[in-house]
Amino acid sequence: MLELAGIVILGIIAQWVAWRLKLPAILPLILIGLLVGPIATLFTKEGNKLIEPIWNGHQGLFPGEGLYYFISLAISVILFEGGLTLKRSEIRNVGPVITKLITLGSLVTFFGAGIAAHFVFGLSWQISFLFSALIIVTGPTVITPILRNIPLKKDVSAVLKWEGILIDPIGALAAVLVFEFIIVGEGQGYTQTAMMEFGKILLFGFSFGFTFAHALTFILKKNYVPHYLMNVVSLTTVLLVFVTSDIFAHESGLLAVVIMGMVMGNTNLPNIKELLYFKESLSVLLISMLFILLAANINISDMELIYNWNTAILFAIIVFLIRPVGVFLSTAGSNLKFNEKLFIGWVGPRGIVAAGIASLFGSRLLKAGEPGAEYITPLVFMIVLGTVLLNATTARFFAKIAGVFLVKSEGILIIGASRVSRLIGNYLQKNNRRVVLIDNNHTNVSKAKNLGLEAFTANIYSDSLTDNIELNDIGYLMALTGNSDINKYAIDRFSNEFGQNGSFRLVNRDEINDPENNPKEGLFSHTDDFIKIMEASRKYPAMHEIEIKDKEHYKGLIEIANADQDIVPIFLISDEADLQIISSFNKDFDTIKKGSRLVYLGKMFKDEIAKRVGDKK
Repeated sequence: MLELAGIVILGIIAQWVAWRLKLPAILPLILIGLLVGPIATLFTKEGNKLIEPIWNGHQGLFPGEGLYYFISLAISVILFEGGLTLKRSEIRNVGPVITKLITLGSLVTFFGAGIAAHFVFGLSWQISFLFSALIIVTGPTVITPILRNIPLKKDVSAVLKWEGILIDPIGALAAVLVFEFIIVGEGQGYTQTAMMEFGKILLFGFSFGFTFAHALTFILKKNYVPHYLMNVVSLTTVLLVFVTSDIFAHESGLLAVVIMGMVMGNTNLPNIKELLYFKESLSVLLISMLFILLAANINISDMELIYNWNTAILFAIIVFLIRPVGVFLSTAGSNLKFNEKLFIGWVGPRGIVAAGIASLFGSRLLKAGEPGAEYITPLVFMIVLGTVLLNATTARFFAKIAGVFLVKSEGILIIGASRVSRLIGNYLQKNNRRVVLIDNNHTNVSKAKNLGLEAFTANIYSDSLTDNIELNDIGYLMALTGNSDINKYAIDRFSNEFGQNGSFRLVNRDEINDPENNPKEGLFSHTDDFIKIMEASRKYPAMHEIEIKDKEHYKGLIEIANADQDIVPIFLISDEADLQIISSFNKDFDTIKKGSRLVYLGKMFKDEIAKRVGDKK
């Protein structure tokens, strides 16, 4: 009981540490597992592990094949969740570069790493290609933490993000197929009978996955299951499909759950997001337990098996040759620059799915007596740990060397996609600024997209924003919602991530009545709250520019705008395209550069303004 509770506690602590340090969770999980497992045998009195996954006569958690069954069920849930994330529409929208990366790039890794493993370690072709299939997978859980604090161009971040998301189930499917191919040839070679068995696995895997996916979707759509049971019924169905498919065709269960996830992810299921959140939470718990158990199950002899120069040579071939070759072939003819291709080729950490399936398949083949199967788990763990450590420690430095590191983040994130936000966003985009609008109102987001703006639906109280590595080039934050509490929360929560050059929000009614104590993050002027700017945008839905002669001219314009309900000053832009967001707190007019222009919303300044300012002069 103590060991089991310890695994859960250590697993969640490792997840928290990874989140806090912005590291992939797999790194502390595996390190903890190695520490309480094989490394513990070096300093305990009797040479025992602190956590022994398999019962060995006097200690251990799982008797007999219990660990194998637990791994199988856990991996089935993880793969189902991965399948849910793969959508046909996303593949169509991500562009030719990412499509090539998950197809041509995967083939380069599969054949390149397989050939390398065969000649470097002398493994059979079957085991070599199983190893290469396993290391195809990268995964968002390892990419996102590494790139989260590296400001990159959107295109580079998008390629790495979508490759990780889409290649997860594809790599898993490839590994499952290679494993099934090896299984059918055990003891009888690849005869006609063996090929029929392989066909049987494919038939039952695809048919069970496809059939149960549509059946579960139908049940959930028709509300035959109450809402509070939806998630647990889905989990039960996944386990049922895995076990039932395995009964009809041995080892076809994993294929069935991957197909089931892919099919359900592409159906119009109303509660798909809720199902994903549940599966994601469950996967976090399972992964936390799984990788401590898997790492603890490794023996010192397994580590000694790969403690040689051959391992270093194989690692170098995969990281410094195969990955860059796959990337450069996949990006040939694209708009990506050479240095951007170089950086993408450098960043390729292997993920959780690779390590989990490797342990499952390795133990299964080892038990079946497959020659060379003992290399699968330690070699894949070596690639996972090595690539994660390499990329986690060098990605930021390499980005600077390669010239893809953004010295100054110029993108602008606008919280809220109302009419005002869309007007401002449209102006910025037409002036070559990247602007992103977020809102939890689908109608507002749709209207923004119809204008050609980059917008998406998001809840600022979730972690989805900070996990979105495509926002790494954001340097300005503007909270423009009608809810002052949301605006304040956005500033408090996201200033560090997205407000490098400034974080601003609309002032509220109380702050308007007390202009002398306007907050430093207040937007536009002490008279501009959400109601005023919405009314101004309703009457005069346009953005204008006026050239500023000097600071006195600017001061006069601001005074007139404050007195006129239909004029809202927004930005100052100089000839060098520098952007200065006007703050309600700003009382210093000495920063006005010659040739600057005031960008404002609403009614145009009348001719008498110029005359009025001229009279003052």
